[in-house]
Amino acid sequence: MDKYKAIDLFCGAGGLTLGLINAGFKVISGVENSEPAISTYKSNYSDHKLYAEDIRELKPEKVMNDLGLRVGELDLLAGCPPCQGFSTHRTRNKVASVSDVRNDLVFELMKFVRAMLPKTIMMENVPGLAKDKRIDTVLEELKKLGYQIDENTVQVKDASEYGVPQRRRRMILLASRIGFIKPAKKADKKVTVRDVIHGFGAVGKSGDVLHDLRAKRTKRIEEMIKLVPKDGGSRAQLPKEYWLKCHLKSPKSYTDVYGRMAWDTVSPTITGGCHQPSKGRFLHPEENRVISLREAALLQTFPKDYQFSMKKGKDAVALMIGNALPPEFIKRHAAMVRRHLEETN
Repeated sequence: MDKYKAIDLFCGAGGLTLGLINAGFKVISGVENSEPAISTYKSNYSDHKLYAEDIRELKPEKVMNDLGLRVGELDLLAGCPPCQGFSTHRTRNKVASVSDVRNDLVFELMKFVRAMLPKTIMMENVPGLAKDKRIDTVLEELKKLGYQIDENTVQVKDASEYGVPQRRRRMILLASRIGFIKPAKKADKKVTVRDVIHGFGAVGKSGDVLHDLRAKRTKRIEEMIKLVPKDGGSRAQLPKEYWLKCHLKSPKSYTDVYGRMAWDTVSPTITGGCHQPSKGRFLHPEENRVISLREAALLQTFPKDYQFSMKKGKDAVALMIGNALPPEFIKRHAAMVRRHLEETN
């Protein structure tokens, strides 16, 4: 199952790596320079060679030499360059491209492509990148390097249509030097919040530190949470005396904050603020609390026993979970890459 080798650039907490492994790839190396993510990755993939350094300082030739790879030999080079510069928060004023140094990290991935000439490439990112001039530059260079490019090479997909219990629109680029990769089929039905976290257990009694962390909130906020109707209720349904001043001024803005998830549909996008009711619709469908960090990880399709480093505290864990790629989403697309490699061998 693991004769096809892959490298995960910008590996973060390991969501992309896990998806590749579950699709039958052998991930032989990763690159990451964020300390909490480094610790998390090592905890889950101790047998992988991890380059814990800034990718801008890492030479692909060194990686190839360390791993014994020849040009053109690697089966899959995958990565999700940090994408905050393309996020909807950064482009809310309809600016298609913003000035952020992280945006140019997509070209660091291309540095590795030029040196390694992998058989296939997977790049995942936020939808904003699909409309940015940088992706045009990437596609032009891929063509020159011999990769097969057409109108389907870059697609924006909703992860909820591929087995992830969460609305999450992502850009995915799939390219090959040996043909065209067929798109993954959508799931027959969507996985719901109920399917994943119903009956998971009371916070504080599970023995899982990610599930048992308790948050201290003011009495007023606790009262607000209790009053939000169960199973999908909104803060707009609260008595006006509980509305925040900003909500009174703009009642139609940020309507998801202090809202509850609904049992029988998918969750909203899990973000780095998933442990804060003021950051989105992150209240548990029926219990008077925010979803736990473990529940957030489950909604991202990480397994129940996946380890996240607590060295930098719960905010750092929430950020890792929110920034992660849903492994199930990656698995379904990577499985098509693997099939492509099998069919063209």
